[in-house]
This record gives sequence, structure tokens and C-alpha cells, in this order.
Amino acid sequence: MRSGILTGLTFMLLVLATACSTETKKDENAPSISTDVINVPATASGTPAEPGSSPVMSFSDEKHDFGKITQGEKVSYSFMFKNTGGSDLVISSAQGSCGCTVPTYPRVPIKAGESSKIDVVFDSEGKSGLVQKTVTLVTNCNPSTKVLTISSTIIVPEEE
Repeated sequence: MRSGILTGLTFMLLVLATACSTETKKDENAPSISTDVINVPATASGTPAEPGSSPVMSFSDEKHDFGKITQGEKVSYSFMFKNTGGSDLVISSAQGSCGCTVPTYPRVPIKAGESSKIDVVFDSEGKSGLVQKTVTLVTNCNPSTKVLTISSTIIVPEEE
């Protein structure tokens, strides 16, 4: 009887040892992103970026005023930017401050020296007066977040 218990325990230990294998399988279809995207050295020297240094997201403007629009109107704007850093810039998310502000952003790394855009669509349905909304970007830059702002004065049409 004792040998049966020992055989059972040995078998269970063998099963546990093989079940807890630490080998991980790589998804061959997953996109490959360079490890440069996590190398974010902090510098305030103001000198040009060297290859391999952190990405820098430089916008031509970070605020846009649509001016006066009629309630219910949908308007859009493209925030243009350039990666003035020394490595790939990756935007991991772009989130509007409400459901009326919808951003679209590049889902691929932006190489050093390349330009791209963040498209923002604002739906003024149900809004009135002076309105200001934001889009928060999360990137691999330092700092990791960037906030873009849109504003408008929404005119409510008179009832007839």
C-alpha cells in the first residue's frame, strides 16, 4: 500500500513539474515594436536629438477654436505633429473628454523626423454656449501625456 502512495505522489509531482513550465510562446503574427520605445532618457539640454534618444511630439498647435457653430453641427480638425526626437514615437491611446469628442490617431510607430496627425471630430448636438473639450494622448514620450484642446461657441437656432 505504501508503494502505491509513493507511486501516486511521484506521478503527481511529475505532472506538476511539467504543468508549470516557464516557456512562453511568441505570437508570430503580433507586430514587433523596437525596445527603443521604452528607452526614455530625460534631458533638458536643448541640443538636437541623437539617434536612439527619446521621441518628442511637436505640434504646430495644441488648441483649436471652431468659432461659432450651430447646435447639432459636427466639425473636425486635424492636429498636425512631427516626431522631432531620435526614436520611434508610439501613441498608445487618445481619449476625448466626452463622447461628443472623438479622436483618431495613428496606430503605427512614427519614425524620427516623420509627421502625422490626430483627427478630432466634435458633435455639438445638445450643447450650447461656450464649450471647451480636450483629447488626452498617452505616448512613449517624456512626459507621457499630451492634452489637445478644442473650443467653440455653439449657437442654438431659434424655434419657429
